[in-house]
Amino acid sequence: MHTPSPGAAPRPFRRTAAWRRRKPAGQEVLAASQTFREHLRLGRKGLAIGVDIGGTKVAAGVVDADGRILSQARRSTPGNDPRAVEQVIVELVEELSRGHRIWSVGIGAAGWMDLDGGTVLFSPHLAWRNEPLRDNLQRLLRRPVLLTNDADAAAWAEWRFGAGQGQNRLVCITLGTGIGGAMVMDGRVERGRFGVAGEFGHQIIMPGGHRCECGNRGCWEQYASGNALGREARELAAANSPVAQELLKAVDGQVDRITGVIVTELAKAGDPTSRELLEDVGEWLGLGLANLAAALDPGKFVIGGGLCDAGELLVAPARKAFARNLTGRGFRPAAEIALAALGPNAGLIGAADLSRVSSRMHG
Repeated sequence: MHTPSPGAAPRPFRRTAAWRRRKPAGQEVLAASQTFREHLRLGRKGLAIGVDIGGTKVAAGVVDADGRILSQARRSTPGNDPRAVEQVIVELVEELSRGHRIWSVGIGAAGWMDLDGGTVLFSPHLAWRNEPLRDNLQRLLRRPVLLTNDADAAAWAEWRFGAGQGQNRLVCITLGTGIGGAMVMDGRVERGRFGVAGEFGHQIIMPGGHRCECGNRGCWEQYASGNALGREARELAAANSPVAQELLKAVDGQVDRITGVIVTELAKAGDPTSRELLEDVGEWLGLGLANLAAALDPGKFVIGGGLCDAGELLVAPARKAFARNLTGRGFRPAAEIALAALGPNAGLIGAADLSRVSSRMHG
């Protein structure tokens, strides 16, 4: 029975229909966003350990709530044995936990994770195939563990503490051997329907072009990565081109030793041929970014990875190509293109911070 409040006249009680009680869709999204932001604020307590697993090394660090690394340690990646990798992670966490009260542990690794974030479906560098890594590590470490893709972790770090701060639609591109990518949209890492979003390097940008390790031809990373830069330089040197003499001199005439890193260093030192090669890669980079802008419409692209040691030698031609190929150019706002701010530590910083926030939301 309906009981009126003191001083109020009795009135008939009518139960509000469920559809009327439900918040409009926009309000539900806003409420969810506000709840997440509150968890983000409350999650800024305690210390977390971030672990970045690569093909050759496992790096870990104690990270505070402001993204500062308080202490670090690393080990060589122990081959392809999943149990050996787990043991290395345990050793690093135990070493770094001495003298610190650790809230949680975040693991960033190259590969595809399931949407639940508990299983590594596939990793290109390690023998992880449907590996229940999170449960294994939580049992060994007796702490909350978050498992995420390394590019997602780096993007989160740049959004929280680096070049992507203040953006509500951020796309991060990692240029190294290939091209990695990740998105932070409205304060969340966007992983797609099946958890494998961000494979930007495998958009086909040149049909019938260079064969890619993924099995297709003409993937973006075959034209705008460190591997692409090294391949183009080797082809030029193998032809004994007169403009490739500095390249040949740098490797004592051994063409196979020419890598993207060597080309970048020569470009920074002023070698005109290396700068031209880097400019070509930058133009391919800008073209791919224009494609992503047409599909995703971010406010900012943050470019990281080893190839970004070239700085403006790479990014300046990328900006020009982006402006030249952007759909609706001249009649729409254009995303900013900036270099990443956190360098090679972005992955472990992001993994640590994501684990802290996640443990607060699900604790």
